[in-house]
Amino acid sequence: MSFGRDPDQTPGILSPNQYAISTEEPSTSTNHNTMPTSPPSNTLVAKLQIHSTSIPKAWISPICGAGAGFASGIVTCPLDVIKTKLQAQGGFQSRYKQTKQPHQLYRGIVGTARVIWREEGVRGMYRGLGPMLLGYLPTWAVYLTVYENTREFWYDQCGSWWVARCYSSLTAGACSTILTNPIWVIKTRFMTQSAKAASDGMRAPYYYTSTFDAARKMYRHEGMRSFYSGLTPALLGLTHVAVQFPLYEYFKMKFTGYGIGEHPPQDSGANWVGISAATFLSKICASTATYPHEVLRTRLQTQQRKSGFTTSDGLAVKARYTGILHMCRVILKEEGWRAFYAGIGTNLIRAVPAAMTTMLTYEWLQSVIHRSQDKGEQLKREYREQGV
Repeated sequence: MSFGRDPDQTPGILSPNQYAISTEEPSTSTNHNTMPTSPPSNTLVAKLQIHSTSIPKAWISPICGAGAGFASGIVTCPLDVIKTKLQAQGGFQSRYKQTKQPHQLYRGIVGTARVIWREEGVRGMYRGLGPMLLGYLPTWAVYLTVYENTREFWYDQCGSWWVARCYSSLTAGACSTILTNPIWVIKTRFMTQSAKAASDGMRAPYYYTSTFDAARKMYRHEGMRSFYSGLTPALLGLTHVAVQFPLYEYFKMKFTGYGIGEHPPQDSGANWVGISAATFLSKICASTATYPHEVLRTRLQTQQRKSGFTTSDGLAVKARYTGILHMCRVILKEEGWRAFYAGIGTNLIRAVPAAMTTMLTYEWLQSVIHRSQDKGEQLKREYREQGV
C-alpha cells in the first residue's frame, strides 16, 4: 500500500534533495530505499512467513494435530477427571465381596467435583494432565495425518465418499490407539487415584507420584500387558471416530463449502461459525451412539492384573473382570444397564468443548500456516525482483 502512495508523496517530501538529483530518480531511489525500511514493524512477521515456506506439506497435519490436542487437553482436563471418576467407581470392588448395589462415592458432575475439591483441591482437578498432554500430542498428530492421507486411497478402492471416510477414520484411529494406549492407561490411573491408596471399593487401591513412577510400578507389579489394558474396547470404540469425522466433514462442506483443513481465500466469521456447528453436531451424534465402550475401556484400564496390592483385610487384589463379555455380565447384574452410561452427562459437557477446541485449533493452525506460506512465497518473489 505504501508503494502506491510514494509517487504522489515523493515531490513534497524530497523537494529539498531534488536540487542534487534528477527529477525522475527520486521515485526510483525512494522505492529502493523503502524496500528494507517499509516494513520495520513487520520484519519478524515477514521472516516467519518466509521460513514457513520451508515446512514440508507432510508436516502440516502432524503439527496442527499436536497443537489441537494440546489445547484440548488444557481446556477439558477437569471435566475429564470427573468423567473418569464416575466411569471407574464400582470397578474397584473386590471380587470376594458380593455387594449387589455398591455404595457410590461420586454422584453427578457437581457432586463429583465437590468430593474431588474437598479431598484433593485444585490439584485433583488436573490429575493426569501430564500424561494426557503427552498422549494428545501423538494421538491427534497421528490420527489427522493418517486420516487426510488415506481418504483418496480408500475412495479409489471403494468409490464411495462415505465409505472411504469411514475406512479412513478406522485406519487412523487404529494407528493412533495402538501407538498411544500405554499413555492413556497411565492417564486413567492418575485420574482415578485419590490423594492416597484406599481399599473401600470406591477409590483406587494404587497411588502414583509421577508418570515415570506409574509406569515403573505397573510394569513391576502387573507386567507389560497392563499397559495395553482396555485396548480391545478402545479398538471397538473406533466406531466413534467412524461416525464423527465423516459427519464433521459432511457438515463442514454443507455449511462452508470446504473440506477438512481447507479454507476460503479471505477469512470470515461465517466460516468459523460453520466449523463450530459441524463440530457440535458430529460430536453429539458420535458420543451418544458409542458411549458404552468408554465405560468398558475405563474399567479394564483401572483394574489390576496381579496381586501386587492387598486390601485392608490382607486379601490380594485380583482382577475383577476376565474379559469384555464377563465384564458386561457383571456390570449388568450388579449395577444395572445405567452403569454403561455412567458419566455420559459429564462426557457430553466435556466432549463437545473438547471437540470444538480441537477442531477449531486444528483448522485455525491450518489456515495460519497456509496463509503464511502464501504470503512468504509472495515476499520471496518481491525480494528477488528487488534484488534483496
